[in-house]
Amino acid sequence: MWQGIVDSIYIASDGKAPVHSVDSVKAIPGQGLEGDRYASGKGTFFKPTPDHELTLIESEAIEALKRDYDVDIIAGGARRNVITRGVPLNHLVGQEFLIGEVRVRGIRLCEPCSHLESLTGKSLIKGLRHRGGLRAQILSAGIFRSGDVVCAAGRQT
Repeated sequence: MWQGIVDSIYIASDGKAPVHSVDSVKAIPGQGLEGDRYASGKGTFFKPTPDHELTLIESEAIEALKRDYDVDIIAGGARRNVITRGVPLNHLVGQEFLIGEVRVRGIRLCEPCSHLESLTGKSLIKGLRHRGGLRAQILSAGIFRSGDVVCAAGRQT
């Protein structure tokens, strides 16, 4: 079994606004993260769906982008809500897991796009292909924090 942590958390007020780091955030089922663009209906995609409630990316993927492609971005530069460490995100498509006490379900991979490249000004589609993170649905309300454990549902430490 695996167990990881939340390295950092980011939200943005709208689809083109810069992301900013927060220590904790309230997860709202059917909406997203309090204060984030998708919860407020100001995200890039106009019709919110469950796979736009929460996005995650592995810190290891950001480090590999620098190592393998010489593209350096800060963690928030990936524009994902949650940066994890030690979490196999690609394997969580269709799976339920916990971020702290908040239950979520992996919906689909969060592949990099031209919108991300235009906002960062960096060529990162190739370097993040198939490791650009995970789109997830929030299943239970709650607050999670940087440093919280991320683990398979049903397994808490």
